Amino acid sequence: MTKDFWNERYSDSEFVYGENANNFLKEQLEKLPAGSILFPADGEGRNSVFAATKDWKVSSFDISKEGKNKALHLANKNNVEIDYQVGEINDLNYKPEQFDAIALIYAHFPGNIKSNCHKEIDKHLNIGGYIIFEAFSKKHLEYNSKNPKVGGPKDLDTLFSIEEIKADFSNYEIIELSETEVELNEGKFHVGLGSVIRFVGRKK
Repeated sequence: MTKDFWNERYSDSEFVYGENANNFLKEQLEKLPAGSILFPADGEGRNSVFAATKDWKVSSFDISKEGKNKALHLANKNNVEIDYQVGEINDLNYKPEQFDAIALIYAHFPGNIKSNCHKEIDKHLNIGGYIIFEAFSKKHLEYNSKNPKVGGPKDLDTLFSIEEIKADFSNYEIIELSETEVELNEGKFHVGLGSVIRFVGRKK
């Protein structure tokens, strides 16, 4: 999905994935002491703004300038600050081992680059830092065909498997790694039953 696709989607006056943070992210952040956190593919900012309200120092990025506009509006509404940049990970000025946590929440990259994106993102996490990950699994295509309102990519290579996550984050202690059904109610594009991969890992 292209920059133009996301700019068009996020130009909607509504927050198309809602204003509330992802439930799995909320659960996991409650277990960690607040520090610095990065949100790749942050979209309209619902997750990064939530983290900022919990005293995290938040950085985020996305390819969509419309997403940034919405995120900054949401941050202002919640009286918090986030450092939101527009671009791709290789174009931005994050430092090695800059962050205590990185949250990949429905951060679906094209199949031919997604592993490389994960490897690049990993460089910016501290040793001992945490990845928090939730995204659609390869089984999700079955769910999407029954209920398109649940959303998600329709390209199998863009979706995830447990094996891919193990390979991409092989230098992590696995705290949680599962494929599970979830009932989503996130705005108008994540509605209904879906299949996701959930992963929490600590960098070794």
